[in-house]
Amino acid sequence: MLERCVACGRDEFAAAVWGQRPLLTPAAELPRDFSDLLSPQMVDEIIAERGVRTPFVRMAREGTLVDRACFTRAGGFGAQMPDQIDPDGVLTQFAAGATIVLQGLHRFWPPIIDFVRGMTADVGHPVQTNAYITPPANRGFDPHYDVHDVFVLQVSGTKRWRVHEPVHHHPLPDQPWTDHREAIAERSRDEPVIDAVLEPGDCLYLPRGWVHSAEAQGDTSIHLTVGVAPFTGHDVATAMIEALASEEELRASLPLGLAPVDAASTAEHTREVLEVLARLIAEKQDQLSDLAGDALATQYLDLTRPAPVRPLATLDAVATLDPETRVRWRDGLHGRVDYDGSDGGNLDTVVLKLPTKSISFPAVCAPALHTVLEGAPVSAGTLPGLDAADGLVVLRRLLREAVLVAL
Repeated sequence: MLERCVACGRDEFAAAVWGQRPLLTPAAELPRDFSDLLSPQMVDEIIAERGVRTPFVRMAREGTLVDRACFTRAGGFGAQMPDQIDPDGVLTQFAAGATIVLQGLHRFWPPIIDFVRGMTADVGHPVQTNAYITPPANRGFDPHYDVHDVFVLQVSGTKRWRVHEPVHHHPLPDQPWTDHREAIAERSRDEPVIDAVLEPGDCLYLPRGWVHSAEAQGDTSIHLTVGVAPFTGHDVATAMIEALASEEELRASLPLGLAPVDAASTAEHTREVLEVLARLIAEKQDQLSDLAGDALATQYLDLTRPAPVRPLATLDAVATLDPETRVRWRDGLHGRVDYDGSDGGNLDTVVLKLPTKSISFPAVCAPALHTVLEGAPVSAGTLPGLDAADGLVVLRRLLREAVLVAL
């Protein structure tokens, strides 16, 4: 999906743009527009007919959030949840100049679900998508920066974007723009790095930390913000420190009467701890690297989701499965094959390790599981090492466990 957003090759983008500078790509250089992902008609459907609840919708006017009570209400008989979107209230606020923000579209809008899954595979970091619908000649938010990278996809209408150099480079999630409000206000008075009107089909990439603001022009503007939360060196360092919790030296109490009221009172002890840290990191570099890698993998899997599974269709596929029925690995699901259990050195069990569970099979199933993991379509009659009857047993199990999907 990255090629839908930038015209330069993936390698060039990674080397010269990613995390370093903004990039504006006009629609003429991209394969198509973004109307398949969202459109004015789709926005109306989401607001009026989908029973969406907060916080999946916000509204903002001139840099200030609109009280949700102005555009939510209970859904009536059989749907009394008090925070459902009220189309009447949205209309009133939108007509008065408020921007509609549709949040977390990657969790409930099918075209965005597919797009974000592909984008996640391309960039290798967690991805999410919001939509901003701004009335003519209005803006939703003051100049600010984001703590994640964004791809701005202009869907319809036009919007003028002003982008300025960062005041705080590469901000972390707990370093919001409000910590630098005065510096941002001053920076926004400088000459912008980019001052452009985005037309439908244009894409603007902004690394985290770059100051920006946007204002709709003569028509209602709809754009998608595809947010990417990059893993950082800080994440690796944090994971290593957490791994060091197993070290007795670092768990020992600091001296009685420490009273750490200022840096001077703890200087001697912090230096001692840093020396221990340096020694442990040098001695256990490989072990800590593996532990940090495992921690990042766990974090990534917590923040991303595989392709949705359709329960009714899946059980129908289980009931009708035959040796020729083709199935494949579920997109975005991460797994590996491990061996578990031995008898005199002869491994007798193979385990399919998944983010949320482990599934055990007889060791004879290992070649079949490796084949399934490769992702190409398979059928019970083509699994290596198994006859068709055993292949059906394995595939039915994997379908029920939401590992495979039927084609």
